[in-house]
Amino acid sequence: MDAIHFLDVRDGGPVAHATARIDAAAALRKACLGVVAPMGRVCLPPIDRIAANWLKRSASAYRGELERIVAILGFPGAMTLNMSYLFACTTQAYEDKNGLPRLRRTLDWPFQGLGRGVEIALQSGAAGEFYNATWPGAVGVLSAMAPGRFCAAINQAPMKRRTQGSLGFAYDAVLNLRDALASEGGWPPDHVLRYAFETCTTFEEAVECIASAPLARPTLFTLAGVRRGEMALIERTEHEARVLRGPVIVVNDWQEPQAGWQARMSYENNVNRKAAMRAVAPDAPRFSWVREPVLNRLTRLAVEMCSVGAGDFAARGYECPYVKGQPAPATQDFCLRAATPTALAA
Repeated sequence: MDAIHFLDVRDGGPVAHATARIDAAAALRKACLGVVAPMGRVCLPPIDRIAANWLKRSASAYRGELERIVAILGFPGAMTLNMSYLFACTTQAYEDKNGLPRLRRTLDWPFQGLGRGVEIALQSGAAGEFYNATWPGAVGVLSAMAPGRFCAAINQAPMKRRTQGSLGFAYDAVLNLRDALASEGGWPPDHVLRYAFETCTTFEEAVECIASAPLARPTLFTLAGVRRGEMALIERTEHEARVLRGPVIVVNDWQEPQAGWQARMSYENNVNRKAAMRAVAPDAPRFSWVREPVLNRLTRLAVEMCSVGAGDFAARGYECPYVKGQPAPATQDFCLRAATPTALAA
């Protein structure tokens, strides 16, 4: 297994990352979109244009940066991949045996190649530095840790339903996509999380930033700070926020299910993932909690984070075997302690 690639892009950010890793970005695009490769030059450019037009109407501060990255990479699909959205995830904010707030999270996505292709970027903004589990060509933040400030992760929120039953599912999915593409002035969720890491000096500033920003689509944000009790789940719709404080386990539903919304994954699956995480000890060995049902055929990334002091950040990529079964580790573990990045054998 290869080590997870680490880059210091405090000077240049995601543009510098994409420039330095063009070949890796091309390989990732091939792995993710290989199924449409024969038709890619025909079907991807129109989708890219739709995504780009929507981004122009959003509130994102990173539109120009993403346009530069698309030009640098020079292949269809770069914009589409940036605007696609993670499918299902499991996140836990908890306190360890010393009372320090921490996050555990898995990212589940149908794209092959994301586990093997994950990279760690050291980025910076006006508020300080942060470590971002990301991919070359990506602009936003899904899982990151800022030493001495906070760490955070994104989960997909439940789906808005207007009809009942499975027959209306496709209808509602199309309407939700239409509404998202027609929206103006909202941030892409991963862009607003990056903005918080770049501009917020404290946990409370980050909570306020994420809770108040206009958002393009419903999203679940989980944060952990540096002091006892600094843990929060921010349940967001486009214009409203519910901030829930304290330890929490987040799947792909509101903490209190609401009429008119359908959880991602099945109700039973969400309940079982929560129960599995609830049974994990605070001092459990690193990544020992990544097992069924938290581990599933779509799992691509597992991360553990703590922002206290110099920070603690660990990441592991997963890929699904080409036979029936659960994904296996596809990378060595990336482990950061005391601001010294190293790759340790899994």
